[in-house]
Amino acid sequence: MDILYLLIPLSLVLVFVIAALFWWSLKSGQYEDLEGPGHRILMDDDQSLKPDNEVSAKPDAGPVGVKESSSS
Repeated sequence: MDILYLLIPLSLVLVFVIAALFWWSLKSGQYEDLEGPGHRILMDDDQSLKPDNEVSAKPDAGPVGVKESSSS
């Protein structure tokens, strides 16, 4: 029974800390755009991230790591 004198105030402090963190996250805009990051993943712009001087692979090149054997 004596442990309740410790656990009840401790749980109330924990509830207030969680509520304060939730209130801070609402006020700082953490929940403003919930769908934007998911859409940004789908809008893949790899071509715009490549440097201009990078040489692209040949369009008729085979899979990476597979060497063509010469039959000569």
